[in-house]
Amino acid sequence: MNGVLFASVLGLTSALVWGAGDFLGGLSSRRASVLGALLVNEASGLAVLLTCAILFQEPFPSTLQISWSIAAGIAGVIGLGALYAGLASARASIVAPVSAVVAALLPAVYSAFTIGLPASHQQIGFLLALAAIVLVSYSNQGVGELRALGLALCAGIGFGLFFIFIHQGSAGSTFYPLVFSRGISIPIVLGALLWRRAPLPSKPVLPLALASGVFDAGGNIFFLLATQFGRLDVATILSSLYPASTVILSRIFLHEKISRLQQLGVVLALAAIVLIAL
Repeated sequence: MNGVLFASVLGLTSALVWGAGDFLGGLSSRRASVLGALLVNEASGLAVLLTCAILFQEPFPSTLQISWSIAAGIAGVIGLGALYAGLASARASIVAPVSAVVAALLPAVYSAFTIGLPASHQQIGFLLALAAIVLVSYSNQGVGELRALGLALCAGIGFGLFFIFIHQGSAGSTFYPLVFSRGISIPIVLGALLWRRAPLPSKPVLPLALASGVFDAGGNIFFLLATQFGRLDVATILSSLYPASTVILSRIFLHEKISRLQQLGVVLALAAIVLIAL
């Protein structure tokens, strides 16, 4: 398997795992406070990442790597907070696709300036993937307002900067950069939880929140591996197809309907994957 194909497989795996984590996180958030579910998610993910770092005897990162990782954690948790705030405003039809596209575009632009443009067929694949993200994320909620668009842009910028910063901090490492990024996000979420006096998930909901954290950490690991074996823009575009996984899981387990636009998005995503992996 050539390097481009292997990196593409890792990026796509990241999307599948992240999508499963979002699906489980969505279920837990519906049955508990968002901040409570998010805190459990972050904590369980940190436990998985720290365990992997110790088991694989990964070398401790440098001060510069730690700094990039902390910056990634701050950007990521700000993006996540903006995303949840936008979704809570009942404007998911704007927040989800806009945030995903912005998050995918920022690393692509960064890569274009730092390592050059990818092959022409991959560029076409990028465009198809961005269209797929919009279509798959689309919901039938009403037209949004300016505040929802602002939150979506904030979320996308936060996620995009997370992708760039964690890539910078992961040279020669996989687990410890994610440990430090998640380690800084936990006190931020905990502070917000105490400030809002939000409750932790109850015992029936706790397994869902724990599992969502494990899948979220797994998605991060596969994303970092994809960036180490291939280009940052390829890894980011493919990883950003995670809404497709969430939609499909919702159809299977919750029997939610998939609109024709979402079906078209899945088809475009498959075409994009082929073009990017060639």
